Amino acid sequence: MTEPRTQTLPRRLPEVRIPVDRTFVVASAMASQDFQDVHHDPDLARERGAPDIFLNILTSTGLVERLVTDWAGPAVTVNRLQIRLGMPCHPGDELVLTGEVSDEDSDQVVVQVRGTHERGVHVSGSVTVALPEGTTLATLNDGRPAIEERSR
Repeated sequence: MTEPRTQTLPRRLPEVRIPVDRTFVVASAMASQDFQDVHHDPDLARERGAPDIFLNILTSTGLVERLVTDWAGPAVTVNRLQIRLGMPCHPGDELVLTGEVSDEDSDQVVVQVRGTHERGVHVSGSVTVALPEGTTLATLNDGRPAIEERSR
């Protein structure tokens, strides 16, 4: 039997930048079977008060989950995801996703997440995960591995 892989994760997640274009908005809405016209028809979106089509909540949720699972690795278990939508994300926006560990115990870690663009916060919330066996968190809060602190 192989030993579990060990890794030390930074407390600040690597930033993820996503250029949002019209194809991404429409394709992600269709992939999640969200056929609301505000996600694919610019004229109807404007008629309903939006300046253009915009990302659906399922896409935003998936991007938040991707931020955390890319950081923690494929063996992570997402136990809870709570988000709140803010400003809509339209074609032409660059969505910048960030996160930071806010709480931890022996079983779970809570990551506070934010997705912003030039007009403000698009999505914010928290993701609670069980880290894979052999995973520890860095003791510093600046993204550097804990080993750097011990070598000072």
